[in-house]
Amino acid sequence: MKLSNKGLVSPEWKEKGYKLFDYDREALAKNTHDNPIWVHFGAGNIFRGFPARLQQMIVEKGLSDKGIVVGEGFDSEIITDIYRKYDNLTLLVTLNADGSIDKEVVGTVTEAYSCAYGDDWNRFVEVFENPSLQMVSFTITEKGYALKNPAGEYFPGYVEDFRNGPGKGSMFLSRLCELMLYRYRKGAYPIALVSMDNCSHNGEKIQAAMTAIAHEWVSNGLVEKGFEDYMTSSSVAYPWSMIDKITPRPDPSVAEMLRKDGYEDTDVVVTSKHTYIASFVNAEECEYLVIEDTFPNGRPPLEEAGVYFTDRETVNKVEKMKVCTCLNPLHTALAVFGCLLGYTLISAEMKDKDLPRLVRRIGYDEGLPVVVNPGIIDPRKFIDEVVGIRIPNPFMPDTPQRIATDTSQKLSIRFGETIKAYIADPALSVKDLKCIPLVFAGWLRYVMGVDDEGKAFEPSSDPLLSYAQDAVKGITLGYEGDLGQLKEILSNQKIFGVDLYEAGLADLVLDYFRSMISGPGAVRATIEKVLG
Repeated sequence: MKLSNKGLVSPEWKEKGYKLFDYDREALAKNTHDNPIWVHFGAGNIFRGFPARLQQMIVEKGLSDKGIVVGEGFDSEIITDIYRKYDNLTLLVTLNADGSIDKEVVGTVTEAYSCAYGDDWNRFVEVFENPSLQMVSFTITEKGYALKNPAGEYFPGYVEDFRNGPGKGSMFLSRLCELMLYRYRKGAYPIALVSMDNCSHNGEKIQAAMTAIAHEWVSNGLVEKGFEDYMTSSSVAYPWSMIDKITPRPDPSVAEMLRKDGYEDTDVVVTSKHTYIASFVNAEECEYLVIEDTFPNGRPPLEEAGVYFTDRETVNKVEKMKVCTCLNPLHTALAVFGCLLGYTLISAEMKDKDLPRLVRRIGYDEGLPVVVNPGIIDPRKFIDEVVGIRIPNPFMPDTPQRIATDTSQKLSIRFGETIKAYIADPALSVKDLKCIPLVFAGWLRYVMGVDDEGKAFEPSSDPLLSYAQDAVKGITLGYEGDLGQLKEILSNQKIFGVDLYEAGLADLVLDYFRSMISGPGAVRATIEKVLG
């Protein structure tokens, strides 16, 4: 059983319970080549395990005869070592919470290229010049949209691209803007640029980046003013979206299961840019995609595959519901305390005697009173699914160490918005918040790089890790001195969303932190005390 166009003819696939697509892939590829409708940039696991399969669902229903053209602007080895090696096919392995496993071959990616100048790039130019193109979507991570560093200065690569102009771009977004310039000059055709990244107001981020680059080129006399007007006109839409599906790194236990079936292509590739990727994607069963329905050139009927199309306000509400209350805060709490308590699987934490109670308190007791209800999804039922099905799923190989990445960038939106809502509501008291301050104290304890047994560990990467570690420098287990050195970080609104002193929560965070540094086992004891 080899994942290739020729390999799929083997009868073993169906005999072993693998679902194969039933459309003519050659015809799909020709239709896509001649009149492409969808380009996606960001060729990693979330795309392969979610949007690519959504398109397959509507193709199999006879609602579309087009596939997806894929581009990768960060890690070209994904294209050479995975896409081309396996004829652009993906094996999606869905790990269900009830222990069952669904295995499906996804074939809707018909072309895949790197974004380097050359033959691959020339094909993208053809695609963008074609009036048939309806949407360009992205899963490039939140960092991928940043033109500036935390100090507000343009990254050197963009400064160079602003000076050099189209045709000489060193950064992915500069090259994307160049493709939009080709589309503008060919006929100013309408299009939607759709971020599907898991970040707040994602459409706003791609819009800000694209219009900034166009503006700089115009200001430097490198392109005509009409291009900037086009990028800010109704012909180019930047829909907001909310995406939710966990697709961790390819897991060795999944690879072993596939090998026992006779599936041969189980090697995991670790690229020079540290991308972990394989011919297969292992993913959870639950998935949500909500998109603002603003597509000036039309779009695939993805609502027939379960996508919610709605207005911007509703997208924003869904995103706030998920990010501020119903999922992301629970994940961050489990990430911080999971690392401190020695866990290496998120699912295993839900068997802990304390952590399930902690995340339920954060979600149901502290979050739901101020949750933003989007109407199309019920918040309480969403949390029910998160704590009852998604997080406890023993087959999901997701780790607290992965989720703990960039925690300093997450606290303000995942917890700070709830604190602000409590402050703004006269019927509520911020003093009633006990578990959210516990997570803040837990994070400060986490950046010390010492677990609850007193063993050193390496905190996950974070742009403010050094800053946070400097804040706790000199504080060790058993420390009984003054904690005044924490005043600066606890006042940092960029990290916590509020000044914790002004919010009236700093003293509680300090009390929790002092409790958790009293010695080995103090993190566990503090959690137990707070939960009662």
